[in-house]
Amino acid sequence: MAPLALALSFLLLPSLSLAADPIHVPLTRRTGSTHKFNIIEEALRLRVKYGFANATTLLPRSTGIGRRAASAGIPVTNQDDDASYFGTITIGTPPQSFAVILDTGSSDLWLAGTSCKSCTSATPLFQTSQSSTFQGGASTIGTTGTTIGSRIQITYGSGQVTGLLSSDTVSMGGFTIPNQNFLDVDDLQSDQGGSLLDGAVSGIMGLAFSTIASTRATPFWQALVNGNQLSTPEMGFWLERTNNPQIQDVPGGVFTLGGTNSSLFTGDVEFINMPVTTPSFWLLAVSSITVNGKSVTISTNTALSAIDTGTTLIGGPTTDVANIWAAVPNSGPSPSSPGFFNFPCSTQVVVTLSFGGKAWPISAADMNTGPEPNDNTKCIGAIFDLSQGTNIEPGSGNPSWVVGDTFLKNVYSVFRATPPSVGFAQLSSAAGGSGAGPSAPPASTGASASILTTLSTPTTSGLAGTPSGSGSTSGSGSGSPTASGALSTKASTAIVFGSALTALVMLYL
Repeated sequence: MAPLALALSFLLLPSLSLAADPIHVPLTRRTGSTHKFNIIEEALRLRVKYGFANATTLLPRSTGIGRRAASAGIPVTNQDDDASYFGTITIGTPPQSFAVILDTGSSDLWLAGTSCKSCTSATPLFQTSQSSTFQGGASTIGTTGTTIGSRIQITYGSGQVTGLLSSDTVSMGGFTIPNQNFLDVDDLQSDQGGSLLDGAVSGIMGLAFSTIASTRATPFWQALVNGNQLSTPEMGFWLERTNNPQIQDVPGGVFTLGGTNSSLFTGDVEFINMPVTTPSFWLLAVSSITVNGKSVTISTNTALSAIDTGTTLIGGPTTDVANIWAAVPNSGPSPSSPGFFNFPCSTQVVVTLSFGGKAWPISAADMNTGPEPNDNTKCIGAIFDLSQGTNIEPGSGNPSWVVGDTFLKNVYSVFRATPPSVGFAQLSSAAGGSGAGPSAPPASTGASASILTTLSTPTTSGLAGTPSGSGSTSGSGSGSPTASGALSTKASTAIVFGSALTALVMLYL
């Protein structure tokens, strides 16, 4: 992919630390790949990732739960027809560039290294011997832990990665962490006989909190916040949907590290504070859902949802998902895809989600994953039963909903560290916004966004500041939209340089 222009501005803070205003870089998406999106595999990956381990009967089971794991605008590439989004980082001295999946549903950074015995020839490998700042190698202890050289395995629904805990200089969008811990992966195993990595992608960059990191490392973005390198502790996403599945690499949106891109949204960003006492995943409580304008009843004790850029679909509790599809005439369980529902392809299904504030609509096109294999009059819906076949009790601490790119392609999303919160805004015309915009939520028929819970995950050091419970706050979205993604008006000095960032829409995490 040809280098894309990347604008970066820096602001000297009174504390003498160098903090940069957000820069906004176009993303590219990849479509038409040989890797075909499989909704059954995607459902399995999500069930394992979020602790619904009993739901692995559809495919061979893997033990354990995988936790997937500053201001700069970074281009993203869309792979496999909106299946995953990835961007570019550099690592080592001198720097080596790699494409990594950008995943707010995990916290670990891992890369395939030269010792990887199961990587394909298409996978770019990190040459550890060529970096003078690399710290790693096998530990004399040989046990899993937090010491450099410790052997760690991260398990996903479709396989697992294993490697050695290592450290090196990592940079992204002009920001650098000198001693960033990551997993130097030497083994990739897929339960389906394929590869966990597709195309030129070499790993994953987790963008959630350190409390769920299998490596126990502080995530790159969180280290930037802790080091006061960013003007604001925020990450903004515009995920662009594909309009031509036959083209492999197409624009996929913009990832802004350290702020927002005001040219990509209109109005204010509606922030909802995370309803948890210890940040882990980026969590919100689903408060209301409508289908074609009518309210749907949802459970009050199973409303916790993970907002996950590394996921394509939307998964929810059995009863709630059944209620959603019961509101669609002539819908029913899919005979080809357990846990999914189908509906007449001629039917337009418009769903809105609310998390305690506005009701955000999902495009009917995004709700349709395609026709049934043996019946082209029936199409399979993008909301599936996440908890099918499990016996996990409500309120166990696991998110019962996973809200992925099916929803996130319809909004500008912002992940804010302090206070821990997630915000959404209406897309601007430059970002493909339709102008329909959000609506006031219907009268509550389910959960309240004021639920407080503590997840059953290890408690480690994280960001300063604690959530103040539920609440909706707004951030200004001033500035006129421009197709090029202009810098916010805060920027004082801009430096333009070439960069390539790719965003995979991979659902296997």
